[in-house]
Amino acid sequence: MLHVAVIVENVALGVDTRLRKQVDDLLAAGHRVSVITMRDEDNARYRGVPNLSVFEYPAPAQPSGPLGYVAEYLQSFTWASWYLLRLRWRGRIDVLQICQPPDIYFPLAWLLRWGGTRIVVDQRDLMPELLAGRYDEPPGLMLKALHWLERRTQRVAHHSLTVNSYLKDRMVAAGAAPEAVSLVRNGPVLARTERIVPDPTLRGEHRQLICWAGKMGRQDRVELVVRVAEHLVRELGREDCGFVILGDGECLEELRELTRELGLERWVNFPGWLPEAELWSYLATADLGIDTSLQVEVSPVKVMEYMALGLPVACFDLQESTLLAAGAGVFVPAGDVPALATAVVELLDDPVARKQLGETGRRRIVEELAWERQTPTYLASLSTE
Repeated sequence: MLHVAVIVENVALGVDTRLRKQVDDLLAAGHRVSVITMRDEDNARYRGVPNLSVFEYPAPAQPSGPLGYVAEYLQSFTWASWYLLRLRWRGRIDVLQICQPPDIYFPLAWLLRWGGTRIVVDQRDLMPELLAGRYDEPPGLMLKALHWLERRTQRVAHHSLTVNSYLKDRMVAAGAAPEAVSLVRNGPVLARTERIVPDPTLRGEHRQLICWAGKMGRQDRVELVVRVAEHLVRELGREDCGFVILGDGECLEELRELTRELGLERWVNFPGWLPEAELWSYLATADLGIDTSLQVEVSPVKVMEYMALGLPVACFDLQESTLLAAGAGVFVPAGDVPALATAVVELLDDPVARKQLGETGRRRIVEELAWERQTPTYLASLSTE
C-alpha cells in the first residue's frame, strides 16, 4: 500500500472532478491518500472516508489582478508547506502528486524527492496561456516568469500526466522526458452516465434546448454563448429554442447582467452549480451541447460529457476540440458567432444528423475516452518500482 499525498490549489477536492476520480481509483487500489486543498462545503463527502485524510485551509480571496494571484499562491504555498511537513514528520510519503496549475510547488517537491518520494505532476492547464486568455495585454515579465516556473515543475517530476498531445509537447519542451509523460484523458465515469435519464420538464417552455456546462472563467468566453443566443433569437428568429448555462464561476453575475441587458431572460437560463446527476440530466434532455472556448490547447471536459450523454456538439474549430469531437460535432471558424448560431440551427433542424453525431460521440467515449479507460495509465504512473 502506497501513501499518496496530493496538492490541489485552484479548486477544492470536492469540486475537482478529475481529482475526485483519481482519489476513487487510489482508494479502490488499496492506497492511503492525503489531500491538501482549500476548504469548501463540497469536501464534506470526503471527510471521514477510510484511508483518506483531507487537510483543508481557508480558501484564498478571489484575485482581482496579477498581484492578487501572487497573494493567493503565497497563501496556498504556505499552507501546503505546513501540511506536507506534518505528513512527512508522521511517516513516509511514497508519492507526491501535484495538480497543476499553478507551477509553484517544485521547491517542496525537490525536498521530498531527495527523501525518496516519487513526484508526479498532473498538468491540466498551461499558466502562460491562461494568463493570455484572461488579459488583452498580459504583462510580459509575468509571462516569462510563468514559463520559468513551468520548466522548474517539469524538471522535478519523475513522471507527468496530461490530457492531450498539445500539452504533452509543451511539457517535453519545458524539460520533461517524452517517455516520462503519459496522456490521461479527463473523460467522465461511464458507469455513472449510464444511470442518467432525460427529464422533459427541464425544457420549460422551449421546444428545443441547447446546453453549456462548466466553470465560468474569463478564458472560457461564456459570453459568446449569450451572443449566440442573441443571434439565434434576433437575427434567425428562433424563439422556440432555449439555452441553459450550467455552472458557476467568476463571470456568472456578469453573464446574468449581459442577458438582462440584451432582453434574453426568456431564452437563457442560469441554474447555477448543480450536483453531477442533475447536471447530466440536463445534458440527457438537451438537443445540443455548445462550447465557445477559444483556447487552442484545451480539451474541454464539457465536450466529453456531452458525448457521453449522446449529445452532438457545436463549437469553434480549434485543434484539440476538433480532435476530441471528430465525427461527433460541427465546427466553425474560431470566434465566428453568426456561423456558430447558424450551425446550431442547422443541427436543431436535422434530427437524423444529431442522432448520428450523438451515437458517434457516445461510442468514442465508451471505447476510448471514458475514465475507466484512463485508470490503468494513471495508476501505473504512481508506481515506485
